[in-house]
Amino acid sequence: MSSKEKFRTYKAVFDESTLRVLFKLESEGYFKELLSPIKIGKESNIFSAVKEDDSFVILKIYRINNAEFKRMYTYIAADSRFEGLSNNRRKVIFAWAQREYRNLLTAHQAGVAVPLPHAVKANVLVMELIGTDSLVAPRLKEVESTNVQKFYLDVLKNLKKLYAAGYVHGDLSEFNILNFKETAYFIDFSHGTKLGSSLADSLLERDIKNLVSYFTKKGLKLKAEDVLMDVKNAI
Repeated sequence: MSSKEKFRTYKAVFDESTLRVLFKLESEGYFKELLSPIKIGKESNIFSAVKEDDSFVILKIYRINNAEFKRMYTYIAADSRFEGLSNNRRKVIFAWAQREYRNLLTAHQAGVAVPLPHAVKANVLVMELIGTDSLVAPRLKEVESTNVQKFYLDVLKNLKKLYAAGYVHGDLSEFNILNFKETAYFIDFSHGTKLGSSLADSLLERDIKNLVSYFTKKGLKLKAEDVLMDVKNAI
């Protein structure tokens, strides 16, 4: 079966333009075969894939017919990197994928534990798989740490590094943190926002409230205002 034919087995999931993008990324060597779906969602579909060297990557494929594109545009419109972007569904979805790629790259360069992004084309993002072989590490929501205090400090370290690099995650919670061998990895960076944006302060406060809520339930004594001050002192 040819690559195009294999991709067409997913026609109920991917539209024609996405199938063309997948074929292009495969021909450029970013992967050789899609494997199992990790998540099929309203905003995106996430698949594991294998490369020619038998290593594994993640493909995050944003849905073109995404009902959330107006919310996406609200974030992108406040991002100086995407000034002048029209409120066109396809352009917004492509910019959203590009935004996550750039945010992941910036975070990685700042030393934040994140998947390394490999490529982005149209609505498809290729990135490092955090896990063992083709098995993706669980989210913190699914597998809590055996040492809550240590894991929290790891999360805080990442948060500070990201803030020092001039960004906030924007959608951080136990759902967007992987627990890989007791190390915290941040994922889902499309909401990542530069400091100075009109949205940055409120997003940071929301991130911290989410984290404090989670770790307080796990037995830590934390106050959101103290954590916020600690993060802002990272600069």
